[in-house]
Amino acid sequence: MTKKFSFFSRDIICVMLATFFYQFSIQAVNPLMNGYARNLGIHSTFAGIIVGTMSITSMLLRPFAGNLTDRISKYRLALVGGSLCAISDLGYLFASNASLLLAFRIVNGVGFVLCTVCLATWMAFLVPRQHLGAAMGYYGLLNALAMAIAPALAISIYQLLGYKFIILLAALSAVAMVVVIQLINNRAKPSVKLEAQHFKIIQRDALPVAIIFSLLSIPYFVTQADIVMYVQERHLNITVSLFFLSYSLILIVIRILLKNYFDTISFGIWFSICIIATIGYITLLTIMQNNFEMILAAGLMAVGFGIMVSVSQSTALLLAPLEEQGLANATYYLGTDIGMSLGPIIGGILPTIFPLKFFYPVMLLIVPLTVILYLCNSRKLNSAVQYN
Repeated sequence: MTKKFSFFSRDIICVMLATFFYQFSIQAVNPLMNGYARNLGIHSTFAGIIVGTMSITSMLLRPFAGNLTDRISKYRLALVGGSLCAISDLGYLFASNASLLLAFRIVNGVGFVLCTVCLATWMAFLVPRQHLGAAMGYYGLLNALAMAIAPALAISIYQLLGYKFIILLAALSAVAMVVVIQLINNRAKPSVKLEAQHFKIIQRDALPVAIIFSLLSIPYFVTQADIVMYVQERHLNITVSLFFLSYSLILIVIRILLKNYFDTISFGIWFSICIIATIGYITLLTIMQNNFEMILAAGLMAVGFGIMVSVSQSTALLLAPLEEQGLANATYYLGTDIGMSLGPIIGGILPTIFPLKFFYPVMLLIVPLTVILYLCNSRKLNSAVQYN
């Protein structure tokens, strides 16, 4: 009789805790880095460059991290990644000029990219293929929890205790991640020898998912970067700080409720739901006048973007061969990086071209683009659940 699989084994719980701790260390520092740099006397333009350097570093290193994850034990890479996150946070505390702050931001980017690719692949390594969708749901749940708690806590506490207290807290969180992975028995060593395999920039089977997800992520990252400006320019009587808190809390509930369906429903059905929700939240952000409409938009964004985070990641992993799971994860995250980079750029350009009332409607152009991409790859994408 086959033993029933449980997500509550020590190894899986420790990977999820490690995910929370490293993500907390990143998300607590990110919203404060610009202010911290300027507080050190760094010019606002260069402060912006310092803030963006981590994302650029992680984007450039994704393929290398993916290839390394398929060649080296996940434990070793996670250890290096978590240690670099801790070192960079401690470095921020003692950085006295722009050059040092920039250098430690690059170190943080290296640690971040190793942790994201490695821990997601480690989680996938620990579960049977037929439970991969649920696994990515749980993995995403801890990410969402850290992304909800860390920025809100950091912004609230730094006003009382200062920047350095939050940065020290982030460093301790990264150290906690390093400690937690010591408790994992399965170090996830590669099961296939890859000495003869050439270096690859992307995992080809995962590429369509990454492109679709990249397009769907653009309105999310535009909103993340510009919703405060958008509300101010429209003179709306809205508590904008509630938007992403509502998004994160609703997303956590959705992932808990739907965790058993990620492995049984095909990509096309999830995609259709997410497209409808995307149209809905973009429309609501266009016409919103009060907090209720804003929170409803955040809920639809949790469906339109938040669900696709888990579905896209599990689909990318299921379509890729076992020996290229790290590379598939790196390809998926590359799509996230592109959306994260393009979003603020697009958000900055749109108001210079169109009146503010067209700020969100213009983003509806991504809908036909993603639908065309899906239709061109639908057979392959929908076949992923058949690999279970």
